[in-house]
Amino acid sequence: MKTIKIKDKEFIPMISEAEIKERVKLVAEQISNDMKGKNPLLLAVLNGSFVFAADLMREITIPSEISFVKLASYQGTTSTGKVKEVIGINEDLTGRTVIIVEDIVESGLTIKQMIESIGTRNPESVHICTLLLKPDCLKTELDIEYAAFKIPNDFIVGYGLDYDQQGRNLKDIYVVKGRE
Repeated sequence: MKTIKIKDKEFIPMISEAEIKERVKLVAEQISNDMKGKNPLLLAVLNGSFVFAADLMREITIPSEISFVKLASYQGTTSTGKVKEVIGINEDLTGRTVIIVEDIVESGLTIKQMIESIGTRNPESVHICTLLLKPDCLKTELDIEYAAFKIPNDFIVGYGLDYDQQGRNLKDIYVVKGRE
């Protein structure tokens, strides 16, 4: 891994592809054990979680399903603090075990809004799974059962995460240079 440039920012390596794969497999094993006999519905939040959700789904060893919801709260490198649902949930969630799959949990406001929305659809249970968690940034209390990595409050890119829609295709995760 080397320093890369995306638009006006330079990024340096933070988490390697090998580390990501190892942690995704561990999270999938935990979900497979915890959810045995439940056929959970993974509800992946687009756009950022699509790479993580695909890799996670392939590693889960129990029957499971996946669907997608698109929410927006980012502009450039800064969260707007306002979550706007773009594409809604179409599945019947009554009696279902739902696992929200996120790329990154920072303030927790997106997840909180999703849990509230999902709760009106009578699921059996709702769980949270994230690739990255920034515990120091949480603004709401959440029970995050599955987190592959806990990271500091740095701006990152790669493995589905973007900077103004660029860098999602990177296999590793990078942190903006000067903030490492």
